[in-house]
Amino acid sequence: MNSKKGAAIAVTLGTIAATLYPVTPANADPARDAQWQVSFLKLTQAHQITKGGGVTIAVVDTGVSPHRDLTKNLKEGADTIRGGDGIGQKDENGHGTQMAGLIAGHGHNSDDGILGIAPNASLFPIKAANAEGGGSGLEPGIKRAAEVGADVINVSAGRANSRAMNDAIAATVLADSVVVAAAGNKSDTLRLGYPAAMPEVLAVGAIDEKGNLADFSVTDPKVGICAPGVNVATTTLNNGYGKGSGTSEATAIVSGAAALVRAKFPDLSAAEVIHRLTATADDNGPPGRDDQCGFGVLNVVKALTAEVPPLEGGTAATASAQPSVAAPSVGGSAVPADPENKADPENKAEESNLPVIAGVAGGIAVLGVLLAFLVRRRRKPTA
Repeated sequence: MNSKKGAAIAVTLGTIAATLYPVTPANADPARDAQWQVSFLKLTQAHQITKGGGVTIAVVDTGVSPHRDLTKNLKEGADTIRGGDGIGQKDENGHGTQMAGLIAGHGHNSDDGILGIAPNASLFPIKAANAEGGGSGLEPGIKRAAEVGADVINVSAGRANSRAMNDAIAATVLADSVVVAAAGNKSDTLRLGYPAAMPEVLAVGAIDEKGNLADFSVTDPKVGICAPGVNVATTTLNNGYGKGSGTSEATAIVSGAAALVRAKFPDLSAAEVIHRLTATADDNGPPGRDDQCGFGVLNVVKALTAEVPPLEGGTAATASAQPSVAAPSVGGSAVPADPENKADPENKAEESNLPVIAGVAGGIAVLGVLLAFLVRRRRKPTA
C-alpha cells in the first residue's frame, strides 16, 4: 500500500451467513433466551429504576437497519460518508445494527426479541462506512454526533490518531457527550487505538459469561472497564438474530449503561457519568485497577444506586496519564475492533439456534467483513 496516498486502518466487523443456524420456532424465544448478559447484568432490576427514556445515543458505525426490535426508538440519523444519501437507517454490513440491538433493543410481543441495556433510549444512527469499507466518515461521524447533542456516543471501532480525531473528540467535550469506544482485539501488532486511547473517552474491554477476560481483549493502562463481549446475542440484518464476540459488543453494552446513568442522574457531566460507571465496577482480575479491565466489570445496578463521591478535578475519564486532545499524534497501528477470533467451544451456536456473528464456533467458519476507515498519513508508518 502506498503510504503517500493513505493507509487503510482496518476494523474487522462481524457479519453472518444467513443460512447458518437460522432461528427456528420454539415455545420460548431463542433470541431473548440467548442473552446471557441480561441476567449477568441484572437488567430486570436495573429497568425497574430506569430504561433510559429521554436519552439519545449516537451509534457511529455502518448505519442501523430498521429491525423490528429497534424501530420504536430509531431516529433517521445521518450519513457522513462522502457521496452518501444523508440517512443513517441503512446498513449493508450489519455491524451497526448489531451494536444498536445491544444498546437499545426493545424486543417485540412483550417478551420476544432482543432486550437492550437502555430499551427506551433513542438511537441516532450515523453511517460512517459502507459495506465495502469505503469512506472516511468516522471522525466526521463522531463530530456530527456531538453537533446533534447526543448524550452518549458509541464508537465500536478504532484507528490511528489524527488531527481530525482530536478535533472530533474536542467537539464531544464541548457538547458534554459521553464517548464510549472499543479497546480493540489482540493481533500480532495491535495496541490500543483511537478514540479509545484518549483521556476523555471510556475504553472498554470484554469478558465472557464466567466473568473472565476474553482472550481477544486488548490489555492496556487506558482500559477503563469491561463488559460482556463473548457470544452475546443481538439483532442482525433482515430482522434476524445472531451471536457476536468482540470488544465492539462490550462497548455497546457500556454505552447502554451510560444512557441509563444519564437518565437517572440528568445533572451529571459526561466525565461524572464515566466516573460513576468505573467507580461502581466490580473488581476483576488482579486486585485494584489493572490493565485488563481497568476499574473492573460493569455493574449496572450499582451504577444506578450507589453513593459515589464526586470526581476529583471533574475531567478525567481514566486514572492514567494520557495525551491531551490538543496535542495530536498522527500515526500508529491498525486497530481491529472485532477481528476474527475463536469463540469458546463450549458456547456453540446450536445451543440457542442463533447464528454466530463473528469468529469460528463449533468448527463452522463464519464470514467476516473488513471495514476500512481510510486515514491520510502525514508520515510513513514506523516499522
